[in-house]
Amino acid sequence: MQLNIVPYLRTYVRGIVQNKTSVFEEVRMEQYDVLVVGSGGAGQRAALEAARRDGLRVALITKIFPTRSATAMAQGGVNAALNNVAKEDSTEVHTFDTVKGSDYLGDQDAIEFFCSRCPEGVLEMDHMGAPFSRTEQNKIAQRNFGGQSYPRTCYSADKTGHVILHTTYEQCLKEGVHFLQEWYLLDLVKDANGHVGGAVVWNMKEGRVEQIKAKAVILSTGGAGRIFWTRTTNPFLSTGDGMAAAFRAGNALKDMEMIQFHPTGLGRTGILMSEAVRGEGGYLLNAEGERFMKKYAPNKMELASRDVVAKAIEDEIAAGRGFGSGLNAYVVADLRHLGPEVIIEKLHGIRDLAMTFEHCDPLVQPVPIRPTCHYTMGGIDVVDYKTCACELPGLFSSGEASCISIHGANRLGGNSLADGVVFGKVSGAGAADYAETHEQPNVDAELAAAAKAWEAKFTEVTTREGGRPVVEIRDALADAMWNKVGIFRNEDGITEALKEIDQLIEDYKTCYVGDPERTYNMAFVNYCEIGSMLTVAKAIAMGALHRRESRGAHIREDHPKRNDERYLKHSLIKLGADGQYELTERDVVFTKYEPQERKY
Repeated sequence: MQLNIVPYLRTYVRGIVQNKTSVFEEVRMEQYDVLVVGSGGAGQRAALEAARRDGLRVALITKIFPTRSATAMAQGGVNAALNNVAKEDSTEVHTFDTVKGSDYLGDQDAIEFFCSRCPEGVLEMDHMGAPFSRTEQNKIAQRNFGGQSYPRTCYSADKTGHVILHTTYEQCLKEGVHFLQEWYLLDLVKDANGHVGGAVVWNMKEGRVEQIKAKAVILSTGGAGRIFWTRTTNPFLSTGDGMAAAFRAGNALKDMEMIQFHPTGLGRTGILMSEAVRGEGGYLLNAEGERFMKKYAPNKMELASRDVVAKAIEDEIAAGRGFGSGLNAYVVADLRHLGPEVIIEKLHGIRDLAMTFEHCDPLVQPVPIRPTCHYTMGGIDVVDYKTCACELPGLFSSGEASCISIHGANRLGGNSLADGVVFGKVSGAGAADYAETHEQPNVDAELAAAAKAWEAKFTEVTTREGGRPVVEIRDALADAMWNKVGIFRNEDGITEALKEIDQLIEDYKTCYVGDPERTYNMAFVNYCEIGSMLTVAKAIAMGALHRRESRGAHIREDHPKRNDERYLKHSLIKLGADGQYELTERDVVFTKYEPQERKY
């Protein structure tokens, strides 16, 4: 058997002899055809697709072990019109549901493309070995999800993301994807013509800056929910690193104001309680024991779209019909009528979470819930949905880090895993095509300069003896974002938040980190992540201030109505030559669905 030698290039420059003493200095360069950043469902599916091309060297860098990515936390399911439960469903109905769910901010050509490829994407996962739950006819089981006309959400109990991620990881190993674990993206590097040709990365294990050349780079680094810190379903790794890196490199961020607040986060922690709870028939009750969704969505009730349900919960709490008070107020999800068989068979993971973090058993007690930051609908501006190419040549993006404009102002549950499955594959193919038809950009000098700058920054930052503690900056950012750019927004609050963010950015320049060690210096990694969060938070707040209307997840108390005439446009935020944030707009793409009032 022929051994597969590690498919990357290392160049060693050793050298200098002074005063008859040898001084060895190592500069390590790694080179690939395609470099993927991020090991979630989209990133791994991208790497898998690229690695299936003969002769291409593919690497994936990740700051954690690959199967610990946020995708593993996605519980409820993945959307595809397979017609295994509802014969009336179709990709066209899925398309309309997604357009309507987006509050008409989604690009309809991209949505049509996406929905038409969901069935193939799910069946591919099935054939790769993903253990989906089955119907009595041994077809992939499908359940109801919010905002959907028919049961089309394919699932594996309440661990769908987990099984998709593990299945894809196995396939990546089979195809020879080279995983660089515990490596953190610092910056993208471009050549003199503006082509992305590599990245500088922090090697946590060795405590050094690494240089990587690549013909094509795919950013699939996930969302930025940790900007809200503990009031989010996102894991600690969701810090917007790829968004910030693309932004610094000169690529626009799109629709960043569109942050989804999941209606059912656990009351004390914000940990996700899957939409599967409502999909299986769970009730939402206020303190008066009322199924209050009948007032807000009389037809769909608890299965209205996420933005509608989240707003309804907050309205009930504001009206005094919640339990508790202030930020500790909540309503409850009642599963008791579903019976032990349904809860234990289909929702056992959710039951475990409720028992662990809320100290209540859904078999016998309602579970405290409240909306919590869940998903970043905006992200890195993708200009070609058929390849996932970005404005910067050589750069591609997929998954939650990207904005392909399929989710618009509100994402339907089940469309996130589907996004990763579909556009992960598309971005991998797009990057592979690019790598096969383009030469490696000459970025040697740029890589060396960026590496030197980051090495100097590490030394300077970690040896400071004063300054505001960096974790204090993180907590202050979370407070500003939750209280002033959270579920309900207004001009005064957003303006104050922007001033606070600008001050935090200034504090960050001289902040205290405190750990000078190199190996596994998580204080330095945390410092870098907080820098990313500050960058992205400012873009979110700027977009929220600009959009003087309420649309989907973006609720302006001072502008409660949707304004199609003025704001049926994407917001684009880019870093100007002077270092200032610049906001422009782009028209939404329409095919055949005219905007109308959303009713559920």
